[in-house]
Amino acid sequence: MAGAVIPLSEAANGSTLRISGIEVQGVLRRRLLDLGFVAGNRVEVLRRSPLGDPTAYRISNTTIALRREESSLIYGEIVGGDEG
Repeated sequence: MAGAVIPLSEAANGSTLRISGIEVQGVLRRRLLDLGFVAGNRVEVLRRSPLGDPTAYRISNTTIALRREESSLIYGEIVGGDEG
C-alpha cells in the first residue's frame, strides 16, 4: 500500500493520496497549482461520474472535477481511505 505512486485517475473512490508530482503543462498547470495540487498536499477522491469521466476530487477544502486525461498526469501515494 504505502510507497506506491499512482496517477489520480487510478485511485479508488474514497481514497486519499499525497501528491508527489504533477506533469500537467500550460494554463491548466498554473490553475491546478493555485488550487493546491502541489507536492505534499493531500487529495481525496470523492466520486466518479456515472460514465467514469470526470471525477470529483477534494483538495484544500475545494472540490474540483478533472477529466481522466488531466488526472492521469497527477501522481500521488495512497495514504488513506479505500484501496481498491
